Amino acid sequence: MGVQSNFTTDLKKEKGLAVFLDTLYHKHLKKYSTKRIQDIKQQLQGVDVLFTNKETQEVFKVDEKAQLDYIGDDLPTFAFEISYLKKGSLKKGWLFDTTKTTDFYALITAIYKDEPNAFTSCKIAFVNREKLIALLHSKNITQKTLSNYIALDSKIQGKIKIKELHSYKEGYLYLSSTNKSEKPLNLILKLDYLIEKGVAKRLI
Repeated sequence: MGVQSNFTTDLKKEKGLAVFLDTLYHKHLKKYSTKRIQDIKQQLQGVDVLFTNKETQEVFKVDEKAQLDYIGDDLPTFAFEISYLKKGSLKKGWLFDTTKTTDFYALITAIYKDEPNAFTSCKIAFVNREKLIALLHSKNITQKTLSNYIALDSKIQGKIKIKELHSYKEGYLYLSSTNKSEKPLNLILKLDYLIEKGVAKRLI
């Protein structure tokens, strides 16, 4: 399969999941109305769905992050993008990208489906982006400190333990240098740790 057909398959998966997520939001978020964003510019700013509080009319910008590469798996962690390569130059990942206007990440994990395009269940955790960044900064975890870990050794591949986090209970860095052309550097965080710290909350 070529890159193009993979891309098309991923888009189909994303569209199918979006429809399924909308039914779950409707069922579990009684106090909010939701509006899915089609505008590419807003999507690039990290906004997939707008949640509006029916009582206060307060609007929250939500960026959906789904583990579509792990359908049928219930992982205890989530990958937050720190950096990646594009046409040979290093780009900032979405976590510390100040051009993003995201209020909350909707982390979609444990995605199951019984047919190619029929999603049956998933877990959703909402992460308050501001609180997450504040938690990381309090532990001296920034774009710079994380990038320094790989600047020292260009041969790194896979899991990198960092002194700022307990690798088993909290998280670690992960560099995909050999299996992905973008060579993404991700901060892998334990969902239970984020919930315990009051940064994340489970919807289902």
